[in-house]
Amino acid sequence: PQKTSFHRSHTLGFRNGYAFTKLPREGIGGETLYPNQLSQAQLDDLCTQGPTLTYGPARKSAPPPFMPSYVAFDKQVLKFDAYFQEDVPVSADEHYRIRQVGIYYYLEDDSMCVIEPVVKNSGLIQGKLLKRHRVPKNDQGDYYHWKDLNLATNITMYGRTYRLVNCDSFTKVFMERQGIVLNPPEEMVSGPYTKPRRTPVQKPVVPAGPDPLWQFLAYDTKVLRFYAIWDDTSHPFGDQHHCIIHYFLADGTVEVREVYRKNDGRDPFPVLMKRQRLPKTLADKKMSFPSCVLEISNEEVLEWYSPQDFAIGKTLTLLGRSFLIYDCDKFTQNFYREKFGITDFQPLEISKKQLERVPQVIPPYNGFGIPEDSLQNCLSLIPKPPRKDVIKMVENNLKVLRYGVALESPVRADRNRHFILSYFLSDDTISVYEPPVPNSGIVGGKYLKRTRVAKPGSTPENPAYYEPSDFAIGSTIEVFGHRFVITDADEYVLNYMERDAKSFSATTLQSLRDHFHPRKAVKETVNNDIPKQDLDDLIEEVQKELKLHHNYLNTRKFHEAFHDIDNDGCGIVDKTKFLDLCERLEVPTSTLLLKKLIDYCSWGEDKINYRDFLRAFPS
Repeated sequence: PQKTSFHRSHTLGFRNGYAFTKLPREGIGGETLYPNQLSQAQLDDLCTQGPTLTYGPARKSAPPPFMPSYVAFDKQVLKFDAYFQEDVPVSADEHYRIRQVGIYYYLEDDSMCVIEPVVKNSGLIQGKLLKRHRVPKNDQGDYYHWKDLNLATNITMYGRTYRLVNCDSFTKVFMERQGIVLNPPEEMVSGPYTKPRRTPVQKPVVPAGPDPLWQFLAYDTKVLRFYAIWDDTSHPFGDQHHCIIHYFLADGTVEVREVYRKNDGRDPFPVLMKRQRLPKTLADKKMSFPSCVLEISNEEVLEWYSPQDFAIGKTLTLLGRSFLIYDCDKFTQNFYREKFGITDFQPLEISKKQLERVPQVIPPYNGFGIPEDSLQNCLSLIPKPPRKDVIKMVENNLKVLRYGVALESPVRADRNRHFILSYFLSDDTISVYEPPVPNSGIVGGKYLKRTRVAKPGSTPENPAYYEPSDFAIGSTIEVFGHRFVITDADEYVLNYMERDAKSFSATTLQSLRDHFHPRKAVKETVNNDIPKQDLDDLIEEVQKELKLHHNYLNTRKFHEAFHDIDNDGCGIVDKTKFLDLCERLEVPTSTLLLKKLIDYCSWGEDKINYRDFLRAFPS
């Protein structure tokens, strides 16, 4: 008690950045420390740990594997039966209400929920009253734990007090395993309004008599089914409609449903006539009675349709429509067999009427586009382009027949206009082209674009188009009001027709042969059997002499004059006309070379080929 110094010696140090401890040199208050001095607690440890000092520490068993709570308690739920009392201030039959609920406690996350079983026609919002979550226990932030739950106790959640009365077997076993002694269970309490409702109501005994609902009770869900045909072919666009007639025995109503088939083109309205009572015989009424706007009552109907009115083979008129019954189902057959003794239920054979096919009338051609393209608008709702002969287009690709034509017109300026008519064999189209002539005052070029041209006199409904057989030399072609006379053709036209002479008319082929025969004769041999090479050499000599001595001649005028006297265009003219024209044009025919050239170009005794002669006078 007389000790006044209690300081301790320094035992903690810090060297080279590391902390260390050292033994004290003196005791508390400067007392002397004896070496190897042990305390009483250390001596007790040495007595109890003798085997450990000899054999070393014992091996500890491995700790159990860690398992989280949401795995250990997965799908483990504690269920308590409870109830709570609710005030009813607005009802005269009850002042409070007892509502029975179930409280569920989920061990995996310590959450709770309250569910009230749904009672039919209770008028209350039932089901989950409290969603699943951790329910707070007090204002200090504590939550309800399963240790707080026990039978015959009250728990308060969000201002509502629940009385726990019982639990299931799993909850009871779990609580006992955890060392919690459950209180004795209590009986579930019922409300004062619930008990009288569960007691059966005693109905007064009524003396036996005719029951007005006997028909409904006896024939409810029993329906007679008839298969009928509604023939509507007498009206425009009418047809035979397959229908099913339902007669409801419970109340004597009739319903008509139309049978629809796949891709029949009708809108699928299932009910043709809604379920209703159909009158069979109406009472006589005044003409002024507004029956169209009022419903039919029993006073206006003398007789309604009944099962006796329906039979196979009968025709019924229901709301203005006539239905022929041709069959019924098995239940209907058994009903008529038991009630009316009918045994004949042979179905009728219904043959579909062949509708008269209305001929399609093609409207007249309106002039827009080609007739074939306009016709497609009359054949289908979505017009398609007219089909083309692909084989013909491939075989006759790039094959064109060309003709020289002249315009037949009363206008004098149009008489000397020349055109090239091209006929395309791939699609039988025609195009007209006018070669430009300088200083003529007429702009040449495309006169008619490529199109099919109908013959005059053909109708738009049955058009007849020009063919190669119609193009004979000298024939007239009418193209959209313009008349052209064929004056010339390519040699390819003749060769093409001669390769397939059976496909073309003999008149057209002969006209082409007569047209090309003089040209072929001139082309193959020179007049008077003179070799062509000699004629060419002579023409070169004549051209040299004309350049030296007769340079003043107008050769262009020569060509125009000789072409004017050749009316046929064959290149052969009369020799007397030829010499007279040379004299007027001052052609030096007296020279030896020109006389020799005239002899070479002579065609017989009185004809001459002026084309070979003009070769010596290039334009």
